[in-house]
Amino acid sequence: MTATRVDVTPAAAVLMRQLRERHGPLMFHQSGGCCDGSSPMCYLEGEFRTGRSDVLLESLAIEGVPEPITFWMSASQFELWKHTHLTVDVVPGRGSGFSLEAPEGVRFLIRSRLLTEAELAELS
Repeated sequence: MTATRVDVTPAAAVLMRQLRERHGPLMFHQSGGCCDGSSPMCYLEGEFRTGRSDVLLESLAIEGVPEPITFWMSASQFELWKHTHLTVDVVPGRGSGFSLEAPEGVRFLIRSRLLTEAELAELS
């Protein structure tokens, strides 16, 4: 099994497919505290400008979505979270940010755990 930094729950994958169908290609940027705390923010691909100060954590392959959904984090935040595995989930309730799912009455949420030593070695 290949180590990853980001995975998604089945419920999050369903919502991603719905948002992709409705809006087009998607991307995520892990918020560092702005707007909705530390929620993952979902945007149209390219709507959130990334650059040298951002790290691409994963290109998520979601069944039924024709292109990968990129998942980004600021480099300074990654320094603090580099030992952490993230799982994107979805829960009821509207977030306070600009994420695409906000009008749906749900919000994306991050569940986290420490990466194992084997995962860290593989990801290095």
